[in-house]
Amino acid sequence: MRILCPFCGERASSEFAYLGDASAARADPQGTEAMARFLEAVYFRENPAGVHTELWYHESGCRSWLRVKRDTCSHQIFDVAYAKEALRT
Repeated sequence: MRILCPFCGERASSEFAYLGDASAARADPQGTEAMARFLEAVYFRENPAGVHTELWYHESGCRSWLRVKRDTCSHQIFDVAYAKEALRT
């Protein structure tokens, strides 16, 4: 799989680190049910087949956080944007 980094251009996926679902809301670590929310997020999260938006980190390149919209079955990539820019839109 190849990912089109907005800064570096097209690169092999081995240059990137996969973080996971880009739409997952992170629990407040100081919240009253922090451990339960953490366990839910790690062990009981959705694992969809099909088009999904994910976070990737360009570890061996420009070190940017990216939002990648791709099909988890075919690995076809539909959109790549900087994570901060994607949050603004």
